[in-house]
Amino acid sequence: MPELPEVETTRLGLLPRLQGHTLNRIVVRNPHLRWPVPDDLEARLAGLPLIALTRRGKYLLFDFGAATQLVHLGMSGSLRFACPDEPAALHDHVDWLFDDGTTLRLRDPRRFGAVLWTSDVANHPLLARLGPEPLTPAFDAAYLHAQCQRRGAAIKQVIMDAHVVVGVGNIYASESLFHAGIRPATTARRLSRPACARLVAAIKQVLTAAIAAGGSSLRDYVHSSGELGYFQLQTRVYDREALPCKKCSTPIRRMVQGQRASFYCPRCQR
Repeated sequence: MPELPEVETTRLGLLPRLQGHTLNRIVVRNPHLRWPVPDDLEARLAGLPLIALTRRGKYLLFDFGAATQLVHLGMSGSLRFACPDEPAALHDHVDWLFDDGTTLRLRDPRRFGAVLWTSDVANHPLLARLGPEPLTPAFDAAYLHAQCQRRGAAIKQVIMDAHVVVGVGNIYASESLFHAGIRPATTARRLSRPACARLVAAIKQVLTAAIAAGGSSLRDYVHSSGELGYFQLQTRVYDREALPCKKCSTPIRRMVQGQRASFYCPRCQR
């Protein structure tokens, strides 16, 4: 599933080519995504210039002034530029055609993504209750410690909760906990303030590195240019079960939490 680094990498790839250009037309081949593509999407957006392209959590926000388009990539979605005469493939569900001839195309094999619009971003039900962005000052040790004190769940589950902090997906949670020296199954309320400070710093470090590497291409994700992300080549514990820890050589262990695999070093993460 594309997480914050993949969505941010997508945003950075789209922005230079789209900002300031007018949307001429939207072609919806299959409206049956996670939520149906609104029938009035083109009527709301066509003819408007793209003022800004931002991100909230894993949602891309295309600001057209009078309305904002929300795009979520779901489990398998990607946005990329297509040639004007390039035929659509089976899973190419939506095209955006801009005034300079640029075509932006959504490919989503599993159709868990979303293409919606709103005139009130702050109060949209998908965005209103999201936690802070992890790379902003609002996400700090004091905030995380306060959140942990109220929760008896494992810390990995807590930092993957978008109501606590957005965008920390499975791979990045495992990597962040390794860098912070915290075992994934540790009960959140047991974490001290210094431990939360280490974890906040690790999350920021891991996500920044992942964005610089273009995200992680584990299955379907590609950049807007069609290139792959490479952060998966840098991981310390994720998907390295039984391999030696890169820090201490202890074999990496795997466990299942909330139906997702967690990886950790039993020596480095006590």
